[in-house]
Amino acid sequence: MKKILIFALTLSFATACVGDLDVVPIDDDVTTTATLYDDPTVYKQLLAKLYGGYSLTGQQGPAGQGDIAGIDEGFSSYLRTLWYCQELTTDEAVIGWNDQTIKDFHHMDWGAGDLFIQGMYSRIFYQITFANAFLRETTDAKLDERGNVDSDLKAEIQGFRNEARFLRAMSYWHALDLFGNTPFVTEDDPIGAFLPPQATRAELFDYVESELLAIEGDMVDPMTNEYARADRAALWMTLAKLYLNAEVYIGEAHYDEVITYTKNVIDAGYTLHPSYQELFLADNDQASGIIFPIAHDGERIQSYGGTTFITHAAVGGSMNVSDFGIDFGWGGTRTTRALVEKFPGQENSADGRAMFYTDGQDIDIEDISLFTNGFAITKWKNKTSTGTDGQNATFVDIDFPMYRLADAYLMYAEAILRGGSGGNLNEALGYVNALRARAYGDNSGDIGIAELDLDFVLDERARELYWESHRRTDLIRYGLFTSGNYLWPWKGEVAEGVAVDDKYNIFPIPFADLTANPNLTQNTGY
Repeated sequence: MKKILIFALTLSFATACVGDLDVVPIDDDVTTTATLYDDPTVYKQLLAKLYGGYSLTGQQGPAGQGDIAGIDEGFSSYLRTLWYCQELTTDEAVIGWNDQTIKDFHHMDWGAGDLFIQGMYSRIFYQITFANAFLRETTDAKLDERGNVDSDLKAEIQGFRNEARFLRAMSYWHALDLFGNTPFVTEDDPIGAFLPPQATRAELFDYVESELLAIEGDMVDPMTNEYARADRAALWMTLAKLYLNAEVYIGEAHYDEVITYTKNVIDAGYTLHPSYQELFLADNDQASGIIFPIAHDGERIQSYGGTTFITHAAVGGSMNVSDFGIDFGWGGTRTTRALVEKFPGQENSADGRAMFYTDGQDIDIEDISLFTNGFAITKWKNKTSTGTDGQNATFVDIDFPMYRLADAYLMYAEAILRGGSGGNLNEALGYVNALRARAYGDNSGDIGIAELDLDFVLDERARELYWESHRRTDLIRYGLFTSGNYLWPWKGEVAEGVAVDDKYNIFPIPFADLTANPNLTQNTGY
């Protein structure tokens, strides 16, 4: 239906969790890096595999020949595990299933043996490993060795390399945000039996920053790349995210830089899509204001993670599956009273972003295992803006908006309020009211300058960005994730919520990697 970026190449690619392998298989049907890069004309397909790692889970969609061993393939999806870590740990989402340790996320009672944390960690380093291999094998020297590579193809491949470096840096940002101190390996490290050293959070911060700055001028201009491929605006958003959370990561404020890079994005020509709902529909590739999407396609990009998980898991109870363009609901995810109450009027709010299903649903959660406990969310639908169903009722067409213009608006406003220079508060107010005007359909939701403070911005981020994998990071930045200053239902496995140990501000290094790599030290408290 839409995707210009085609994930068509089926590869059997051997990888370790955090190491790089370079082996020649006995089986002629198995391809590894020793032979995979022989033909430079297929490098675009290899780049597509790297992009596909955020939505796909293996070599044979929707399941079979999974990338990550030892975990259900659907559970190992990059976006699904990222969503678990960023949403289930917060006031925005609970899940009713009894899948192993899944409820420990909301209860904030996880440990280093948690399978889902292992899945997130492994997926991050799978992506880094593949990016390293791509960068190692596509140098000019390697191309010269292979011969018959003209200057135009070399230039195109250099562009691919910039994108691979961006994607690797984004995954390293996820690593430092979620895990703090992690293994560190690049294309310059040895291949084969290599145990990576552990980098500190500060070292990872410096690396991600330096990588993004090094390629900033070489990334293509905003909105000029093929659909679902990164451009300079995606890089600016990653830098803005890195700098916005710098006080958490390295104890230094970088709000001037947040203003610089969000303003770069804002001034690049993006516009707010007039309909909030259409940003989360099956044809959201046509929506404006999405800066970097992770592509999904019901026919060609199939997995049980990503937006297929987000959409199906949110449907249950008395909800009609046909309203969501899917074949059946998985009856898992809902939200808590804490999110609902951020909307004036709650389920009857004039704010159009309050997308709650309440028929047969209790706002209070007495039993997380019951789908009818907690309001359901209707934000994601496998329907187009004209009301037609997506291509496939099982695997949805909804692209995941990793970065949106609305997020840049709110980051800009927060950085101004935190003392950053280079912008002004009136401009920030205009951006916030632009979001609220879209949400309300008029100016009735506008606020005045006296109302625009840090608490308001945090709540507005919840109203605008809920279920888009930002909330945990936001709450940590505000000092509210583990503390008793902000409680939500069942935080700390107590009905009214309770403060928890500060160790939960980062996740543990999984036992499996600690055992395999003596260079690693566990995060404090685990």
